Amino acid sequence: MSVRAVQSLKLSQLRLIAAIDRHRQIIHAAEALGISQPAASRSLAEIERLLDAALFDRHPRGMTPTAAGEIVARRAHALLTGLSDLGRELDEMGDGLSGVVRVGAVTGPALGCVVPALRHLKALAPRIEIAVEVAPSAALLTLLEQGALDFLLARVPDGHPADGLRVEPGVAETLCCLIRRSHPLAGRDGVPMAEAARYPWVLQDRGAPIRVAVERAFWAEGLDPPADITASSSPLLALALVQDTDALCPVSAEVARLAQGEGHRFTTLSLARPFELSPCQLISRAARSLSPAAERMRALVREEIARSGQGR
Repeated sequence: MSVRAVQSLKLSQLRLIAAIDRHRQIIHAAEALGISQPAASRSLAEIERLLDAALFDRHPRGMTPTAAGEIVARRAHALLTGLSDLGRELDEMGDGLSGVVRVGAVTGPALGCVVPALRHLKALAPRIEIAVEVAPSAALLTLLEQGALDFLLARVPDGHPADGLRVEPGVAETLCCLIRRSHPLAGRDGVPMAEAARYPWVLQDRGAPIRVAVERAFWAEGLDPPADITASSSPLLALALVQDTDALCPVSAEVARLAQGEGHRFTTLSLARPFELSPCQLISRAARSLSPAAERMRALVREEIARSGQGR
């Protein structure tokens, strides 16, 4: 793979590589770019011939990047993000009151800090478009590192390299155990963990901070975590399961308050041992400057963190 070959790559080819890396299927990448699948396949073959390297392994259910593909895709994402930022900053030079802000947050801080900051910023600058991605921390960090988000309210997972990240104190997150109002355990105080373990639970995927907090609470009591688990990162799916079954679901206090206002169908369960969750952090890329609009939004989020009285 020569330097000259790399330098001859076209912008359209970089867009294709980034789209395939994001969608992992050539047909979806082609649809995202507004081209036909045969045209996308021909273009990818041309790129691989030019670079003298296979960029993606083909499988019956999709495509995965090779080692070379991961390098090229990462650079493609960074270059395209840089061009997007250039256009955005030029648009915002006039008054600093327009453009797009892309924020990521886990559910509790999204409701407790991002939503109030969003309302404040829209009142000041209604032409700013604010995109909010609510997802688990690991997924948000991937988007941040790809340049798809400006900053996050999330957690850097254990073992995740923090190199290249700017990590600031964030906000503490309180966990509640949500159940339906007619649940057999409803109304009781200090329910033993052993009794709670006999019921089904709705938890996030393995390794997610909330699930780890639940597992540690049971281990602290000398118990195995619940055996009957449905794993999902979707708050809506969790609420649907809790509403119609005897499932228990740990959620942030903000989600619990929102759910308890929905027709009085939900309540929280008092357990003998509370869940301990590490505070969220305000995370951005150290080497990347934010646009004026994104900087203004981040400042407002900082104000909400301070106002909560729970900053760490």
